Amino acid sequence: MRILMVIDGLPGGGAEKTVLTLSQGLVGMGHQVSVFSLRRVCDYDIPEGVDYQVILDTCKKPWRKLTELSRRAALLDSAVEQAQKKGKFDLIFSHLHKTDRIVAHTKSIPREKLWYCVHGMFSFSYLQHRHGFSRWLKRKKIQSVYQNSNVVAVSKAVLQDITQGFDITLSRSSVIHNPFDIDGIHLRAKEPCEMAGQDYLIHVGRFHEHKRHDRLINAYALSKIQVPLVLMGSGSEERITEIKAMASAAGVADRVIIKSFVPNPYPWIANARMLLLSSDCEGFGNVLVEALICQTPAVSTRCPGGPAEILTEGLARGLSGMTAQELANTMLDIYNNPPIIDSTKIESYSIGAICQQYLSLAAEER
Repeated sequence: MRILMVIDGLPGGGAEKTVLTLSQGLVGMGHQVSVFSLRRVCDYDIPEGVDYQVILDTCKKPWRKLTELSRRAALLDSAVEQAQKKGKFDLIFSHLHKTDRIVAHTKSIPREKLWYCVHGMFSFSYLQHRHGFSRWLKRKKIQSVYQNSNVVAVSKAVLQDITQGFDITLSRSSVIHNPFDIDGIHLRAKEPCEMAGQDYLIHVGRFHEHKRHDRLINAYALSKIQVPLVLMGSGSEERITEIKAMASAAGVADRVIIKSFVPNPYPWIANARMLLLSSDCEGFGNVLVEALICQTPAVSTRCPGGPAEILTEGLARGLSGMTAQELANTMLDIYNNPPIIDSTKIESYSIGAICQQYLSLAAEER
């Protein structure tokens, strides 16, 4: 099959990583994969065998924002038409809402072959801080992109959010979880870690407000767990200063370690006593699966999105309420009585299993 992935750039992020993991897996299965990036930014290595192209918009005119969507769609149309001289694409996937808005304006992409891949909870991302006319207008814009389209959602919660939250009727839909290179993670998790042999807790994620480091630090203080808490991520110096102030205010500054994100976080996750997620919202929750692959117990707020679909059965003990006290209680329970992690269930997240689900979308179309 010939498969096209379209995305608005490849900066470090979960959706971007998913695109390249999928592409790597599909190439490994013998398919031809093109990745069209709509910006030059790329913080990842492009997998071998993937046709990677940057479809760059170079317009500098003062009114460029007014014509951005149609202009960039025309550039994408031209690239798709050129690529299809070698053969038609069997499947085309658009990732992230900014990309979807551009793709929705294209003329050369056949809609029966096109799937929008929705990675997040739109009601949280786009409506939470909007009111009145601004909220109504954003809802209308989102409806105009996805109404009667094909959508792949990374979790059941994401699919429910876009259909029920925005009153959108889809032509076809599918819930497909994100893929993980399980063998690769196991291998990389064996690399050295400077805190190996010590007990510590870890949170891996951007230093961003919606990750709710305030809730996590307060819960850590309330739990009375004495081992260090490692906060690994990237963010502005201003935000890091704020997080340090939170730790001081909670009286745990001496036990909170802030560490810049590293390309291979798996040794840190594998050697931790527990991985923590304290977000207000998670479209899926990649780091929870990565923790389970590393056989590290995970605790997460039962926030809107994917965590409740990952932490199921015995692992559901790791889901907490949204308050700091509830999170503290769950942390203490899992710290003292860690659940058994069934590695056989993790196989459902393997690259091969997930790629097969994506490929089956072409069979449905036929």
